[in-house]
Amino acid sequence: MRIVFMGTPDFAAASLEALLASPNQILAVVTQPDRPRGRGQRLQPSPVKMVAEKAGLRVLQPQSVREESFQRQLEALAPDLIVVVAFGQKIPPEILELPPYGCINVHASLLPRWRGAAPIQAAIMAGDAETGVSIMYMDEGWDTGDIILKREVEIEPAETGGSLHDKLAKLGAETLLNAIRLLAEGKATRTPQPEEGACYAPKLTGESLLIDWNRKAEAVERQIRALNPYPGARTYHNGTLLRIWRGKVVRGEGGEPGQILSLSKTGIVVQAKDDALLIEEIQRAGGGKMPAGAFLNGYSLARGDFFRRDE
Repeated sequence: MRIVFMGTPDFAAASLEALLASPNQILAVVTQPDRPRGRGQRLQPSPVKMVAEKAGLRVLQPQSVREESFQRQLEALAPDLIVVVAFGQKIPPEILELPPYGCINVHASLLPRWRGAAPIQAAIMAGDAETGVSIMYMDEGWDTGDIILKREVEIEPAETGGSLHDKLAKLGAETLLNAIRLLAEGKATRTPQPEEGACYAPKLTGESLLIDWNRKAEAVERQIRALNPYPGARTYHNGTLLRIWRGKVVRGEGGEPGQILSLSKTGIVVQAKDDALLIEEIQRAGGGKMPAGAFLNGYSLARGDFFRRDE
């Protein structure tokens, strides 16, 4: 199958690597323009671009896939199929209708649950017992197309956003190859998504990263795991931004939400709505991650202080 691949982050790079190891022909790779990153704000290529260049593939980086010049480039390539994985731009009808086999997408959830930009984090934060990947035909909606294949995985009790990302990236790549094989053999099915059970996982924003200590401790603990290793759950202490990386639910002692109940080498106990959270790993803005006991050696906290959602 002659394929144009469209994707940007590490999650998409796993699918591109799987395609490179398959009999399929990759005509070109489309990814987002290089972005400034790091302290020096130097332009950095996407993970997908790095994989593509290493393999000697043609790389296209349009500012917008709606550009006529870019669409003419796609037409000239004449792909049988376009594969889209976490690309980062909405695909217009002109592209969706271009290849004979259509455009298919790898999505990191069991659709229609958790359509949208952050399905991995949303599944953990919601306390879902399982999630998975869906391979779908793309349409003009956001993750609303007919399903070709689904595969499930269990969400482990200590699952983080990072560990689940890696599981689903691997599973998504494997399932994508199976879906392409079915397409080539004329055996791919189309199962419309039911609207029942549909929900959205919007893009993570600054507000969604902040811990609300008025929530139950188990919800706070899930939020911390979901946002680890990136971008991190956040709270404020006397105007200082802190990132919380690891914690566990412990019995509360009757303090107010956000109030520090105790400090020790094992961690910082903070009251939530019901029980409390023992913070085991923490980071001050501009500093490094460290065990809470070590953090207390260089940062002044006192019993009775409060962690808050704002400065």
